[in-house]
Amino acid sequence: MDKIFELEKLKQEIANDENLPLKTNLVFGEGNPDCEVLFIGEAPGAVEDQLVRPFVGRSGQLLRQCIRNLGWKEEDVYITNIVKRRPPENRDPLPEEIEAYKPYLTRQIEIINPKVIVPLGRFSMNYFLPHAKITRDQGKLFKEDDWFIAPMFHPAAALRAPNVMNEFQKNFKNLPAMLKKIEIEGEKIEKVEEIKKTEEPKQSLKLF
Repeated sequence: MDKIFELEKLKQEIANDENLPLKTNLVFGEGNPDCEVLFIGEAPGAVEDQLVRPFVGRSGQLLRQCIRNLGWKEEDVYITNIVKRRPPENRDPLPEEIEAYKPYLTRQIEIINPKVIVPLGRFSMNYFLPHAKITRDQGKLFKEDDWFIAPMFHPAAALRAPNVMNEFQKNFKNLPAMLKKIEIEGEKIEKVEEIKKTEEPKQSLKLF
């Protein structure tokens, strides 16, 4: 399969879909379609909308610096969002907006076929793990159908709280070990249905 061709075709299909909510610039994603690691956020922000690139604002700079700190190149991974257009005033994406863009994200993932998906923040994480809690399950590795999922805090949340930043950086440094674990253990990794549906203590901090 020609992944570049298929991704471009999908991008044009999204651009031509007049039923999709939000009418800002289409920020489809960028990176290596043959990547091992796929990062997925929630939606573009103001800078992303302006430059038509994912994760290029302050939180994106943190994400990209962490990628480089691993000795990886930004062009070796792939970066995108669930919702492909910026919500007004950078608000959280609405459930109906997420639902509308979901089928396109699913096809994007199927084309790229990464070794591990890293959802950034609770909106992206709950796309794959609806019963997971970001404060409890970030930094862990799960398996959903054919996908290995490693949820992490959103980098914007890390910029707002030192304790979240520490967790974000610690878990980011663990990504190479997770890739090795997938190669060695594979099917032994915890299945999604085994996530405990327990309530975590209420948090006063919004963690995306």
